[in-house]
Amino acid sequence: MNDIQIKKILQSIKTIAVVGMSEEASKPSHEIPQYLRAHGYKIIPVHPRASTIDGLGAYPDLISIPEKIDAVQIFRPAAETPQIVEQAILIDAQVVWMQEGIVNHDAARRAQQAGVQVVMDRCMRVEHIRLIGA
Repeated sequence: MNDIQIKKILQSIKTIAVVGMSEEASKPSHEIPQYLRAHGYKIIPVHPRASTIDGLGAYPDLISIPEKIDAVQIFRPAAETPQIVEQAILIDAQVVWMQEGIVNHDAARRAQQAGVQVVMDRCMRVEHIRLIGA
């Protein structure tokens, strides 16, 4: 995925489901969604044990979210990405974004075969700052 494609994704998505969003404010999986929210994205936390995170209603999985999701941001171990990708395909997400340090080529291939764009091993905040501006 090149810079032009990533910038286009960041400009076109509006609603981001954050799988693995943390309740702990000091963790990147909390700070990064907070940054994105402050920059106009609608954030929907996905966490199996939380009902709210940062004042936002949280859902146990992607399938439970009652609205259209543009992008699925993943803050879970690479081994969990295949199941997340399958749910992203089922809800017709446009993009699966595996945060920096998360790499699963099989899951990425599966998403791409289903017509879902994939950004892998990149930080959405870093790319937003770099390509769009803080």
